[in-house]
Amino acid sequence: MSRMQLTAMVVGGMVGAGIFSLPRTFAGATGPLGAVIAWIVAGTGMYMLARVFQALAERKPDLDAGVFAYAKAGFGDYPGFLSAFGYWISSCIGNVSYWVLIKSTLGAFFPVFGDGNTVIAIVVASVGIWLFHFMILKGVQQAAFINTVVTFAKVIPILVFIVILAFAFRMDLFNANLYGGDLTGNIFEQVRATMLVTVFVFIGIEGASVYSRYARERSDVGRATIMGFIGVTGLMVLVTMLPYAVLQRADIAGMRQPSMAAVLEAVVGHWGAVFVSLGLIVSVLGAYLAWSLICAEVMFTAARTEDMPSVFARENANKVPANALWLTNIIVQLIVITTYWSRDAFALMLNLTSSMSLIPYLFVAAYGVLLSKRGESYQVRPQERMRDLFIAAVAALYTLFMIYAGGLKFILLAAVLYAPGTVLYVWARRERGKPVFSPIDWLILILIVIGAVVGLYGLATGVITI
Repeated sequence: MSRMQLTAMVVGGMVGAGIFSLPRTFAGATGPLGAVIAWIVAGTGMYMLARVFQALAERKPDLDAGVFAYAKAGFGDYPGFLSAFGYWISSCIGNVSYWVLIKSTLGAFFPVFGDGNTVIAIVVASVGIWLFHFMILKGVQQAAFINTVVTFAKVIPILVFIVILAFAFRMDLFNANLYGGDLTGNIFEQVRATMLVTVFVFIGIEGASVYSRYARERSDVGRATIMGFIGVTGLMVLVTMLPYAVLQRADIAGMRQPSMAAVLEAVVGHWGAVFVSLGLIVSVLGAYLAWSLICAEVMFTAARTEDMPSVFARENANKVPANALWLTNIIVQLIVITTYWSRDAFALMLNLTSSMSLIPYLFVAAYGVLLSKRGESYQVRPQERMRDLFIAAVAALYTLFMIYAGGLKFILLAAVLYAPGTVLYVWARRERGKPVFSPIDWLILILIVIGAVVGLYGLATGVITI
């Protein structure tokens, strides 16, 4: 892949469902002041994480597929598996959110789709899942080319939205919304309520790292990560802030998703909703394509490095990890079906995707700290060691704060998914005749099982709702 294609993988992964939901999601939690603080925190933390990915891509070029490989290298086989499984399952859940939002978008014009979780919506989403599945089976490079084209196409409606709202900007409305209007709770509470959303929209920052084995030049991986991050962050901040200058915060908070379409409709009329909705469908389908590729690639690489069962390391004649793709889409299909019983399927998928992805991100940041603290790989450019240590430490603190901000509910739900996923690890270790768990691994597993039991109890008694 060229640098442009790698950058498109980053942008394509990040610009998906989340950016079109930002106006309502932020307005329901805070005003412009809280939004600015949230983006400063999230932008700084994710920038540091992007720099960690960049540094590790350059200093550890032998570690392909990035995310879980760093966890394994730094902390052992089972943590490496947990990182791979967590990243993979969070990507599967994220793919479900794309289908929910597409059907919710169509629901504004065709009521039969409702909020994206009606029977008809689930049937149509299921057809889409398998159409994409068989298209990807024809070849990764072909799918990557399609993703590059779609990435450029889907940015256009977002830019039009930004330009129109910039011309409609009213300072009096912006000032009236500044502190959140009639919202209760202090600024810290308002900012905390937006944190998982910011994680969700930044997921995909590692897209180039995941596909590092396809890069023409290894240095392109880090550069594509930073270029994609800067461009997408600018778009997301503008999409969040400009609606406060054209509508009351409470009105934005009451809009249906995708709220970007509703905001533009309020400013220019019905054609605005149609225009953004079409852009959203293109955007989300493109993001779904990118993440289907990433899901399969993570499972394939984990199997290739003996962290997943070997059956998922097989490729078809088109060099596509077919078995990994089959398992991915079977899981996506099952989760799509479960959205029928969810009260707010999109919000649940968004928050759960964010929570699951934070564990792999934490391992990456922690490995960056470990590497720079030991001085490993710093025989070349040793003057960068202290800088990299600081960057990795900030990234680690940021991910820990995000886990705290998400709350106990999503930690327990994550444990419910991690516990049964460990079966894949046991399968992989036994088929290769390797010891399964070390004493520390047993301790980690016990904590996960306890969390899963508490989570299941909470779901059964209604203490935890989905």
